[in-house]
Amino acid sequence: MIGTGKQGWFSRLKAGLSRSSSSLKEQIAHVVARKKLDAETLEELEEALIMADLGVDTAAVLVKAVAKDRFGKEVTDTEVREALAAAIAKELEPVAEALPHRARFKPQVVLVCGVNGTGKTTTIGKLANQAVSAGLKVVLAACDTFRAAAVEQLQIWGQRNGVPVIRGKEGADPAGLAYDALEQARAQGADLLMIDTAGRLHNKQALMDELRKIIRVLKKLDPEAPHDVVLVLDATTGQNAHNQVEIFKSMVDVTGLIVTKLDGTAKGGVVVALARRFGLPIHAIGVGERIDDLRSFEATAFARALLGLESHKQA
Repeated sequence: MIGTGKQGWFSRLKAGLSRSSSSLKEQIAHVVARKKLDAETLEELEEALIMADLGVDTAAVLVKAVAKDRFGKEVTDTEVREALAAAIAKELEPVAEALPHRARFKPQVVLVCGVNGTGKTTTIGKLANQAVSAGLKVVLAACDTFRAAAVEQLQIWGQRNGVPVIRGKEGADPAGLAYDALEQARAQGADLLMIDTAGRLHNKQALMDELRKIIRVLKKLDPEAPHDVVLVLDATTGQNAHNQVEIFKSMVDVTGLIVTKLDGTAKGGVVVALARRFGLPIHAIGVGERIDDLRSFEATAFARALLGLESHKQA
């Protein structure tokens, strides 16, 4: 579903990940300065990867891949980064999966969740733009009814994309609104209904009850709805993103992830750690504010950009 046009995307991805890649390049260059890939070098390399938020387990696997056929040999930092990029791409390939268009559902219902501040509403707006560009008829539902700003923001995106936004009165029951939105989306012959939800973690039980109620009432109209439950994560939170996945997985059946704000952090490695730990599809990543700065997740492109390397075509 998400647009995959590649013109200029790798350049933007690389620029967006520059804070992460600069930090990694600097640490790797320092570690391999002694040239020979011995046990001490590998230990320091593993520590550098852990510091870059790739996670302890992931770092161990990646270092093992780098050491294969190279242990005891002289290496350059570029050779090490190339080896790491290949190993990271291998880790990421199984989870790189664009948000699918499920044509058999009319509409396909995508429930979007995440804590406040992750860029959830903006992500919905960008996904809607891509879906409209692909010729799909889209409806949005503003079910974060306790945050007027979220409703207003979604309405702006609706106007920008020329798609209807179903909203209720401030404080309205989110589940009731979701039910109404699915009824209206069906009546309008929509292909896609995206539902924005609240993300107030200060009262986890209330949020859990709210999300479960939304799902329960959607199933009254379509037993298979929601067809996708997408969790939006803010990359700047680093390892805290793991906690957010755990929390939301305990509430709902999360089917995929979108990681935003990668341009604002040196913690881009957390994407790799999330992939290894949870194995959930990563549908897209965001590297900026522009409408086309959210794209489908591609394993090799991400891995090479994270290590500050050129794309294969340019390499």
